[in-house]
Amino acid sequence: MLEVLIALSALCVGLVIGWSAARRRTAETSAKSIATTHTNPEPIAPEAAEILDALRSVSLVVDASDRVVRASPSAAALGLVRGQEIVHEQLRTLVRTSRRDKDLHELELDLTRGLNGAGRLVLGVRVTPLSDDHVLILLDDRSQLRRVEETRRDFVVNVSHELKTPVAGLSLLSEAIDDARDDPEAVHRFTKRMRTEADRINRLVMEIVEFSRLQVAETLDDPQRVDVRECVAEAIEHMRLMADERNIGIQAHDEGNRAEVFGDPDLITTAVRNLIENAVNYSGSGTRVDVAVKGSPDLVTVAVKDQGSGIPAGEIERVFERFYRVDAARSRRTGGTGLGLAIVKHICANHGGEVTAWSEEGHGSTFTIRLPAAHPEPSETTIDRPVDEARKVTP
Repeated sequence: MLEVLIALSALCVGLVIGWSAARRRTAETSAKSIATTHTNPEPIAPEAAEILDALRSVSLVVDASDRVVRASPSAAALGLVRGQEIVHEQLRTLVRTSRRDKDLHELELDLTRGLNGAGRLVLGVRVTPLSDDHVLILLDDRSQLRRVEETRRDFVVNVSHELKTPVAGLSLLSEAIDDARDDPEAVHRFTKRMRTEADRINRLVMEIVEFSRLQVAETLDDPQRVDVRECVAEAIEHMRLMADERNIGIQAHDEGNRAEVFGDPDLITTAVRNLIENAVNYSGSGTRVDVAVKGSPDLVTVAVKDQGSGIPAGEIERVFERFYRVDAARSRRTGGTGLGLAIVKHICANHGGEVTAWSEEGHGSTFTIRLPAAHPEPSETTIDRPVDEARKVTP
């Protein structure tokens, strides 16, 4: 009897163990099947997938539950998808509309971008059903095109505004000269003011041409090795007379280290000159402008520091905008066009560098140019070599 009970117990334990193992294998097989389904969906034929890969447009394929089952690599980079979800509600709504209407829908969307929504993304969107379950989305990034259009429009508006004042001034002055033709002293005074306005227009036109050229050319055509110290010295010499007339000193500081970059010497000189001119224009009589050049193996910096009134904290981010002036009235008196710092920014960008500003009201401002340093040429590098006995000099 005891042997029978033992046999029955063993049989029950074996059945339980076998049932548990079978259930575990079934669960694992089911999990693998689900994982394969989610990670390797095949909503469209391979031939269609190859066609989508060849398109320049960003493509998304969405299933009946609005889940992204196929996406171009750049879709995630643009912030359009997160996992298998479409990020923007406007796109999801467009997909549902196309699925319901069973028709092609095409429009342009202006979407936010980034975690805080501060960025902007302009997309040309085409949505069409592929089947009863899947919808195809094709997207073209038009953000750069929109920025160019807005820049061109703003530029034309700003230029028109800037030219309007001196042109109107010349018109009034010409009438005043005609009325005062019998008064030589008045005629002389009015013609002097006309020359000032004409010089202002000429300078504005020249800076507009320079700025436009820099915007078009994102890189330099024929960069050459440039000694930045020579550019700084030339820029200081060019501004010396203007500074002396206003009783403002310009002091150069050079550590004597190598300060060479690859670029255009005329453009680098222009950038430094614009910073010095800006410093002189916003400094008071009896103050000093310091220009420091520093070279390192990787970076060349030029810092222009003034002892002016400084820039308000809320304005410091805008000083490199086209036609922006912290003190518009003072800029008009000094003949500023509002393009000087914008030109500096573009010159630095075209040389692979940057320009930054630091300022504190009542303590002046410092503008710093940073450019990638040019490494020494192989012939300039010290190489250990045997000493030529015939040329060896003994003390």
